[in-house]
Amino acid sequence: MKAQLVFCTMAQESWKKEAEETGVHTPEAPILCVNNCGFFGSRMTENMCSKCYRDTVKARTVASVVEKKSLVSLSSTPLVSEDTDGGSGSVAAGKQVVEDDTPKPPSNRCLSCQKKVGLTGFKCRCGGTFCSMHRYADSHKCTFDYKQAGREQIAKQNPIVKADKITKI
Repeated sequence: MKAQLVFCTMAQESWKKEAEETGVHTPEAPILCVNNCGFFGSRMTENMCSKCYRDTVKARTVASVVEKKSLVSLSSTPLVSEDTDGGSGSVAAGKQVVEDDTPKPPSNRCLSCQKKVGLTGFKCRCGGTFCSMHRYADSHKCTFDYKQAGREQIAKQNPIVKADKITKI
């Protein structure tokens, strides 16, 4: 009986030492999410459940990206440009032109029938994406001039060579 007690206390002491060494502590009571969503949170996720923590991290990153973009756009574009001509002291206000440098995502619909094409879409030289029915130039009223492009390509590949005149001796 005493051997069992000694063994149990030794086992409990070793478990306590392992918990202290690894830094893992079991909470006394489960912690509810601080957003009151009904799920349990943990200390690692700031006492939030995994979904609420993911949402707050995403909101933080979006806010930091927007803040960085606004700082870059303000520092790169001058708001007022000064122009002095002969001491007249006139100040002209510069117009701020903001262009959106983000390219549009590629269209995944046929320009003729609006059918979704996904990865099987055919890109035409006129700039559109078409389905298998409208992929040919005559079926979608293509504005690209294939004949002229062919002539230019042949002219580049086969330049006209004129030999110098032969001089008589």
